[in-house]
Amino acid sequence: MRSRFAFSSKPALHRAGFCVFLLLPLIAAAQVTQTSDYLARMDADGDGRVALVEYQDWMSYAFDAMDRNRDSILAAEELPGGRGQPVTREAHRARLAETFKRQDGNRDGFLSTKELAAPPQ
Repeated sequence: MRSRFAFSSKPALHRAGFCVFLLLPLIAAAQVTQTSDYLARMDADGDGRVALVEYQDWMSYAFDAMDRNRDSILAAEELPGGRGQPVTREAHRARLAETFKRQDGNRDGFLSTKELAAPPQ
């Protein structure tokens, strides 16, 4: 009978699993447990609200991580699955601006904790 805790016989899978195990404390520390924590991390100038540029800068972390050659374009090989249409940084930020606009319920040009917690309109 094989143990359900047995490691894969494939070394690459074993190493990948071990790396994930080592990163768990860092992943847990990066998690945000309350919307106010999320706002505080996004609020670069500390004024208690999130402006469009702060929102775009914060939400671009995934784009930045995938843009391996730092050319401000996500080519097919940089996209999940290794295929798809290229995405420019400008197009990405424009999509974020649309999302921001839908989230900004009172249309004051900033996101509050309440607006961050609500789904986009």
